[in-house]
Order: sequence, then structure tokens, then C-alpha cells
Amino acid sequence: MLLQGIFPPITTPFYPDGAVYYKKLEHNVAQMSKTPVAGIVALGSTGEAVMLSDHETREVLRVVRAAAEPEKVLIAGTGRESASETVALCEYAAELGYDVAMVRTPHYFKKLMTDAVILNFFRVVADRSPLPVILYNIPSFTGYDVPAALVCELAGHPNIIGIKESGGNLEKVGRMVEGTRQVRRTAEVTEIFNAVTGRMKAASTAGVALGGEMIEAAALISASQSASTATLAAPPKFKTRSREVGFQVMVGSADTLLNALQLGAAGAILAFADCAPTACYEIYTAWKEGDEALAREKQQRIVPAVRRVLGEFGVAGIKYAMDLNGYYGGAPRLPLLPLTADQKREVEQLMSDIKN
Repeated sequence: MLLQGIFPPITTPFYPDGAVYYKKLEHNVAQMSKTPVAGIVALGSTGEAVMLSDHETREVLRVVRAAAEPEKVLIAGTGRESASETVALCEYAAELGYDVAMVRTPHYFKKLMTDAVILNFFRVVADRSPLPVILYNIPSFTGYDVPAALVCELAGHPNIIGIKESGGNLEKVGRMVEGTRQVRRTAEVTEIFNAVTGRMKAASTAGVALGGEMIEAAALISASQSASTATLAAPPKFKTRSREVGFQVMVGSADTLLNALQLGAAGAILAFADCAPTACYEIYTAWKEGDEALAREKQQRIVPAVRRVLGEFGVAGIKYAMDLNGYYGGAPRLPLLPLTADQKREVEQLMSDIKN
């Protein structure tokens, strides 16, 4: 699966009483699907995944899957403290039609989370997951920083296709890129080298055109009997090609996105893209097109907002910035608290020229 581009880890909206606001989640995903992001991540850290019940977790995955456009790569955050629960959630996400599973490091038994334990955990999950796996390293939350050497070793597993590196260490990003160059993998892409999702392929084979509309294959018999009033046509061909991708390193820091791309990162999963997807995409596009000056200008434009809105205020800051930019943010779930009036005013000022 091609993981190039910008991926927002969508937030989970809540009613004032703390219940999940699924209609607003559906709205946010539909709006996000209209932007140039490459895909959407459900149940990342910014999605407050650790705050959700098992039922809510599965419902969030279902709603995101239903609301996303077929061409958007869907990544499910499936990491749990046990390998068995992680695999079970990978299996559920696969049944829904997700493309990739993102698995964070377990961390509750922190002192016992040695490199050998983490290595075995990811190997077991990758062996059993029906979805390709990306590792998720977020040491600020888990207290464990996956060493670059361990990532390079895991990169050899055929079902581990990348990592989301949220440690903020650019030197480590460079070491992981260099240390995994020997990995040779290919991804199915469109004729213009965009990712091909399972939902895109399913849509191209699920029905045939009848009078300009798609119908289920089961309706072909009755349709053929009505051929005098409607004309059957074959479904449009879905042409693909292969592209070499290797092991794909993705980063989670919007304020150093350009530097990471220059070091060889394939793309990024950025919480700041929840409130400013186009602003993040513009950095990636300018770099991709070789306009480093424009990319740096776009990068510097968002740095103050990223470091304050996300770095200092966290989920509550991102959610309020979403409220300012056409999405539904709302309040985080307790024990997290919403912003104060003064903090909201500061976010408004920082986001005043960052619109989507």
C-alpha cells in the first residue's frame, strides 16, 4: 500500500455529556475527504482512542469507513496492550474494508517492555494480521522509544510496511530511512501513481452500468429482461500499475515536516492536518514539485500554530482549531479539559491566516 502524502488522524467528536457524536464524525470525514489528503487515520492518539470503549472503538471504525471516499487510504489504529486483542481489532478493520493497521507499542507494564518484548509483539501481530501493519512509535505517551535498529529489523517482515515515527528525532528518521533501503517492495497504484485502495477495486467490480447508474450483480437477470428499455454496459476498466515503495517512514510532527521529507520520509500522519489539511498538503506538494523555497515558506507559516495549538494545548487545541476551520471539534473527553477563554483567543489569533 502506497503511504505517500498527508494523513490526518481524525478526532473523535463528543456530545457535552461525553457520548460519541457519530453524526459529527461522519461530517468531519466527509469534509476531510474533499481535501487533497492521501487518506485518513481512525483511532490515532488525536482520536482519543484510549478513551473509547470496545463498542465505541468499533463504531468509530465503521462510521469512518462509511463516510470516507473510496480513493482515500484508510488506516485503522488497532494497537492494544495484548497481541490477541490487537489482532482481533486488525481483523475487524479488515472486515470493514480498511487498508492498513497502525499498531502502537504496548506500554502499561512499562518496565517489562524491553526491545525483545516489543520485537516479538510486532512479529506476532504482523504474522496474524490480515492487514499490512505500520508501527506506531509515540514515546511521549508510551514511555518507550522504539530504537532505529529495531525498526530496521522489523522492516524485514513481509507484512510490516512502514512506521509512524512521532518521537520528533530527525536524526533517527534519517537512520531509519538509510537502514531500510535494502527492503524492496511494490505497491499497486493508479495510472497517475496514486494509491489503490481495496474499496476502489471493490467499487469497480460490485456492479455494472445500467442506464448510467450502477446496479448490483444480482440484478443482472431482471435487467437483461428489460433490455428493451435499458442498455447494459460493462463496468469501466480499472487500470493499475506497480510502483516500488520499500519500507515507508512516516512522521508525526508538522513543524518539521519539510526536514523529514528531505531526509526521505514518505509522508506524514499529522494531528495539525485535522484542522489545516490543505496547509500541510501545500508543504508536501511544494517539496514534491522541487520548489524548496515555497515549501520552506509554507512550513514556516504553520510552525507557531503547530507548536502552540498542538504542542501546548494538545487534543483540546486541535479540536478548537477545527471548530474555526469548518469541522466539528468540540470538547475532548474527560479527564481532558476544554480550552479556557484566554486559550481560545490565542488559538484564534494563531489560526487567523491558516484556513482551509
